[in-house]
Amino acid sequence: MKAWRLDRVGLNVRDLPAAIAFYEAALGFSASAIAPGDAGLLGVRAVRRALLRRGGQHLELTACDPPGAPYPDASASNDLWFQHCALATDDIAAAYARLRSAAFTPVSVGGPRALPGGLVAFKFRDPDGHPLELIQFAGGDPATAEGIDHSAIAVSDVARSVAFYATALGLAERARQVNTGPAQDGLDGLAGVSVDVVALAPAVAAPHVELLGYRTPRGRSAPPGRLSDIAASRLVFKAGHVPDARVLRDPDQHVCVIE
Repeated sequence: MKAWRLDRVGLNVRDLPAAIAFYEAALGFSASAIAPGDAGLLGVRAVRRALLRRGGQHLELTACDPPGAPYPDASASNDLWFQHCALATDDIAAAYARLRSAAFTPVSVGGPRALPGGLVAFKFRDPDGHPLELIQFAGGDPATAEGIDHSAIAVSDVARSVAFYATALGLAERARQVNTGPAQDGLDGLAGVSVDVVALAPAVAAPHVELLGYRTPRGRSAPPGRLSDIAASRLVFKAGHVPDARVLRDPDQHVCVIE
């Protein structure tokens, strides 16, 4: 199957109005009205959802009844349930100042971090524990300006994950590098980081998927979970001629939905 674009990222939340308020006030999203969602897809009695827009990209917030389990304790950037949305900005100082007016949990140490290649980034968690990143590029992609540049997922075996996303969804490798050093340690809130970063893109290349393969330190494996759990974020792809939404799990249990 060939996915032609990453349509949105889906996040489960405990309190939908509160989550909408956070994303609007702290991060500049605009939200549609709350509406029923696909309870059958997530295996629950009922679902309420809202579609949020930032730039040209979308985020889907979903509240399940009954709610799923919260994030595992002390979740870190290298744990294999890690998945974040990277929010592009032309002015990370202003975006960070806006974020600081809201309740969030920092991941990065000491505020936005300057990285090789002219990048500046800051990782943090929303009130439900979802990892997010503000990122300022030296030369950004107009398609994701002030929107969602990518969603990054931690994987245990980069080659295996590249093969899965190529075979199952038709994503193509666009870039690869190894990030290490004090700046990366500070960004991830970890020590001794060495991480493979691989960009994978569908036919419509923005936004894209990023694989994070931590060589050191190694993270924890993903625990068994339900699609309604707070940590069960979803990559929702559009692929033509799919009669019903299909759910796939990648080798590390990250959730992909094909519509």
